Amino acid sequence: MTLSVPILVVTNRKGGAGKTTVSVNIAAEFAASGKRVLLIDLDSQGHCAMGLGVKVKPGQATIHDIFASSDFSLLDAVSETFIPTLFLIPADATFQHHKSGDDNQYLLRGLEQESIATQFDLVIIDTPPSLDNLLLNALSAATWVLVPYIPHPLSFEGVRQLVRVLFNVISEKNPKLKILGFLPIMTTTNVRQHRNITEQVTKQFGALRVLNGIRMDIKLAEAFAANKPVRFYAPKSRGAEDFAQLATTLLELMESSD
Repeated sequence: MTLSVPILVVTNRKGGAGKTTVSVNIAAEFAASGKRVLLIDLDSQGHCAMGLGVKVKPGQATIHDIFASSDFSLLDAVSETFIPTLFLIPADATFQHHKSGDDNQYLLRGLEQESIATQFDLVIIDTPPSLDNLLLNALSAATWVLVPYIPHPLSFEGVRQLVRVLFNVISEKNPKLKILGFLPIMTTTNVRQHRNITEQVTKQFGALRVLNGIRMDIKLAEAFAANKPVRFYAPKSRGAEDFAQLATTLLELMESSD
């Protein structure tokens, strides 16, 4: 079966690089534009649910059930959010990564279900920072990869490690996979280190791949505490403005790469 729903994976090998902040907020932006969006939280920390105000009940189906049963249907784990066109498949906070097996096609097969393609226009996957079968499942299913990074040397090293993984996945598992861009977040233009790190990313991967950044804004953290994407918590903030612009840019890039 041919996979027809586009899949955007948000990832970086470095923890704390803003993957969940980006995943939740761009999912909200795409949904606000009218797209039917399915957000999948592969990270067992489960923070996507927090960012959308979704309560995960004990025993509730989660994305990690796909690694335990060949009969599992992703639709059985879909939760509604307060945004009518945004849906979430939450994470299992108790999931142990070593139980994900060694088959990197679980997620691909799940997303190839015809019902996924007919009910959603876009799938976004938030990933754990670990290099294990969870990440390989996400990358093996993906159409595009978006790499957020904090302008810090450790985050930059996470980017470089990830790119080596991406090249292996593209050559061996998923030749259609494309890098959509590198996204600096929590940026401050008057901090020299922030400028230097982004210059290094630009030099190594090309200016066309480095996207306009998400500026430092306390409203982004406050929005998570309020269980809302920033566009609903502080629509006039810098963070809301930057994510709205980012969503427009990403849609243009995805459409041009089809």
